[in-house]
Amino acid sequence: MFTKGKLRRSLCLLFVPFLIASSIFLVQRITTGKVSIPKLEDLDPRPPASTGPPKVLHKPPLAQPPPITDNFPLAAKATSPTDLPPIPEWNRPPSPHVNESTPLFIGFTRNWSLLQQVVVSYIVAGWPPEDIYVIENTGVMNSNRDGKLTLQNPFYLDHHRLTEILGVNVIHTPTLFTFAQMQNFFIYTALEHGWSHYFWAHMDTVVVSDEEWDGDPWKPLYARAVDALRETLDPAWGPLATRWFAYDHLALVRTEAFVDVGGWDTMIPFYLTDCDMHERLWMRGFRIENAQAGKVWDVASAIDDMALLYQRGGDSVQKVAKKREAAEEANATTSSIDTASKLSTTTSTPPQKSSAAALPTPSATITRSSVLYHEILRALDTKQHEKNAHGGGGRNTWQSRQMGGQGEPFYRDPEGFEESILSMMEWGKSVFAAKWGRDRCDLRDSGLGEGDAWRVVRGWEDEGVQREFWRERRKEEKEKVAKEKVAKEVGGGEKGKEGG
Repeated sequence: MFTKGKLRRSLCLLFVPFLIASSIFLVQRITTGKVSIPKLEDLDPRPPASTGPPKVLHKPPLAQPPPITDNFPLAAKATSPTDLPPIPEWNRPPSPHVNESTPLFIGFTRNWSLLQQVVVSYIVAGWPPEDIYVIENTGVMNSNRDGKLTLQNPFYLDHHRLTEILGVNVIHTPTLFTFAQMQNFFIYTALEHGWSHYFWAHMDTVVVSDEEWDGDPWKPLYARAVDALRETLDPAWGPLATRWFAYDHLALVRTEAFVDVGGWDTMIPFYLTDCDMHERLWMRGFRIENAQAGKVWDVASAIDDMALLYQRGGDSVQKVAKKREAAEEANATTSSIDTASKLSTTTSTPPQKSSAAALPTPSATITRSSVLYHEILRALDTKQHEKNAHGGGGRNTWQSRQMGGQGEPFYRDPEGFEESILSMMEWGKSVFAAKWGRDRCDLRDSGLGEGDAWRVVRGWEDEGVQREFWRERRKEEKEKVAKEKVAKEVGGGEKGKEGG
């Protein structure tokens, strides 16, 4: 009969031969070089022996993207605005200027190619250049104005081209602002100039007048934006705060309304600060309405040459289609006649080429909705698709496109700057959640009002938070009642002593 001791000894006896055989096999592999033994220093995670302080450890060198090139070569060579391509005659700004002030703010921090693209697009769409204000929010003070930065620097901006060639205005901020601070700077600038309204646009957008719009009379983007402004001046519109053209890619702001709610909350520097502002406007009783002025794209990169935005020409797409149809019908008719002719005669004649066989090509006539116009639309559609592809993964790639500028004034490490911005974005989200107790935009739909800011429990919609909250309130209420009872008893005892 096996006991536990005998069983253990038997198992050990069976295991010993296996252990010996394995050891012999391993020694043979090592001696023949088929198994390498790691060196002790390779296994030791400690740094090399040193008597001094720890060595500074660096990240890998910055990956350098291909250098960018100027995306408006013609403007680079220009000595005056007359050297630029002509604006299509139907898009030219009104002369004289409309009675209303129509300032357009475009904030800029990084990516000169995108800024130049959005500025040119508004000029070609009929916005008077003198009404466009580029807010240079680079934090490099006078460095761009004095020509001290180069094209590969993310914060590079060509003051001379903007002001002398394109004819727009540049205002530089005294230091680097967050998005919310820059929005308040727009309000401040409007107040300083006495502007009751102003427009502002994102720099990563492009606009084009809708040349297929069926309004009568037809109007370019600028004229339609002015119409939207005039509508808001009608008292019948009531307490309007802002009008959005393609969400707020272009926005019309009523200065007084934004001042009334205290401006943008600068403690929420980037993401969700727009939710906070717009929800507070609604809570105060102001309205936000949509409007249409033309075509607007949200892009992450610029087209190769800004001259494309000026180009028009050729017959309209509809006219080309009709000509093509007529030509194809004529070809079919000619083919039928040729076949009948061959059947009715035996005389051999060389084939005659019908004049109708040549399909039409765009003419030099300048018209709206031309072939070249539709080429612009296709190019911008492609750019917008690239930005929104892969679940929106390309949305903010434009912000870190340039990686140069080492040794130039106010140089910032591009990766470090990007990481800092992302950290501030996350911080702003947490501030928003603390302010409203939730991290989603639909504040009013959840039952929140203006007086709830900073006075609600964070996560108040969660069932567990609700239970814990009411449990604590009941506990506090019981403790309050108990304290009042003790105080009453103590007070009664003291009175009894006084009466005795």
